[in-house]
Amino acid sequence: MKTTEQLDRDDTLGFLRQLYDLPNDKCYLDGNSLGALSHSVKAAMEEVVNREWGESLIGGWNSHGWLELPLRVGDKLGALLGASAGETLCCDNLSINLFKALAAALELQAPRKKIITEATHFSTDNYIGEGLARLLGPDRCEVVAIPLNDLDTTDLHEAAVVSLAHVDFRTGACRDIAGITKRVHNAGALVLWDLAHSAGVIDPGLNANQVDMAVGCTYKFLNGGPGAPGFLYVAERHHQAMNPIPGWMGHADLFAFESSYRPATGIRRFLTGTQSVISMKAVHAALKDFDGVSIDALRAKSLALSDHFLSLLDHNPVTRDVTCLTPRNPSQRGSQISLRLPMGYPISQALIARGIIVDFREPDIVRFGFSPLYNSFAEVQSAVTTLADILRTECYRDARYQQRQTVT
Repeated sequence: MKTTEQLDRDDTLGFLRQLYDLPNDKCYLDGNSLGALSHSVKAAMEEVVNREWGESLIGGWNSHGWLELPLRVGDKLGALLGASAGETLCCDNLSINLFKALAAALELQAPRKKIITEATHFSTDNYIGEGLARLLGPDRCEVVAIPLNDLDTTDLHEAAVVSLAHVDFRTGACRDIAGITKRVHNAGALVLWDLAHSAGVIDPGLNANQVDMAVGCTYKFLNGGPGAPGFLYVAERHHQAMNPIPGWMGHADLFAFESSYRPATGIRRFLTGTQSVISMKAVHAALKDFDGVSIDALRAKSLALSDHFLSLLDHNPVTRDVTCLTPRNPSQRGSQISLRLPMGYPISQALIARGIIVDFREPDIVRFGFSPLYNSFAEVQSAVTTLADILRTECYRDARYQQRQTVT
C-alpha cells in the first residue's frame, strides 16, 4: 500500500488545488455540501459587478449576453453529465426544477398518475412530489414511496415516473443508473434522477443511459457558491412537454409580451422567470476549472481518496470498529464516506473545532466529503488521525460540543 506522501506525489490532479482559496488552518472535507471558492469565481464576480453591471448597466443584457446564460451554462454543465447540447438548463433551484420535471413527466405519461419515489430520498424531493399530488388531486397524481431495495420487486407498469437519487445523501451509496433506468423503461415509465451528490465527480452518462430527466444543484462538487442555481436536464425526445410554471423567459417571443403563453422550442421552454446573472456567472466561472480534466480522472481520484480514508480507518485500532454506512465496493460509492457514530453530533463539532470540516446528518451520521479538485491525501490522513484522537480521549463530551448549530 502506498504511503500518504507517495499518493500525493503521484496525484496527477494535485495541481488543481492551487486554483482554490483554502484556509491553511482547515482541512475542508465538506464539498458534498458546499464547494470551495475558486480564484476563477472571485475574478468573475469582480468582473460582472464592477464592469458588466457597473459600467454597462441594463445594456449588459445585450453587450454581455446575460439572457443566454441559462443555456450557455447549461451546455457546459451538460458536457460533464453526458448530455447533448440543448438538453440542459442552469436555472432556478433543484426544488423548482424537480417540480417542473415531475409535472412534465405526468403530462407525457398520461393517463398514468403514479410517482414512485424512494422512502429515504432527500426530503425536498418527496415534499415536492407530495405537493404536486395535492395540487393535482388523487385522480391525476399519486405518490408511492418505497425502500430502494424494494424497487426490483415493485410493479412499475402503472408508474408514470420513478424519481431517485444517483447518490444517497445519507450513506453516500451510488446507484446503478444504467441498470435501474433500463428496468424502469422496460415497464413503460420515465426516470428522473437527482444528481445533487454526483454532478462533478461521477459521470451519469445521461444520453448513453437513455435518462429521461435529471435535476441537480451547482453549489456542491461544482463549486458554484452558496445558493447557486440548480440545473434541469430534459432529453430532447421529451421537449414537447409543457413547462408547468410558464413564464416570459420560456415564451417563443419573450419581448412580444403576448397575453397568452406560447412555448419556445427546445429546452428554453422550461425557463420561467429572469435568472440571477451574478449567480449564473459564478457557476460559469466555477465550471472553467473542469476544463481539460476528464470526469473519469476526477472519479478515479475521488475513489482513491475514499479508499485511503477507509484503509486508514481500518488500520487504526481506535477507528477500525466504527460503522461505515458507505459501500466498500468502489462502483457503489459516491464521493463521501458516512460513518455512524452514537455521539455523532458532538464528534462532528469536535472535528470542526480541530480544523477538520465535516457535517452531520440525523440521527447519528458524520459525513466526510472528498472533492478530487482540491482535496489531498494528506488531508484524508489528518481527518482519520484527528477522529481517532477525539474518540480515544472522548473530548467530544465537553459541553461546548453539545450545543446545536442551526446548520449541521
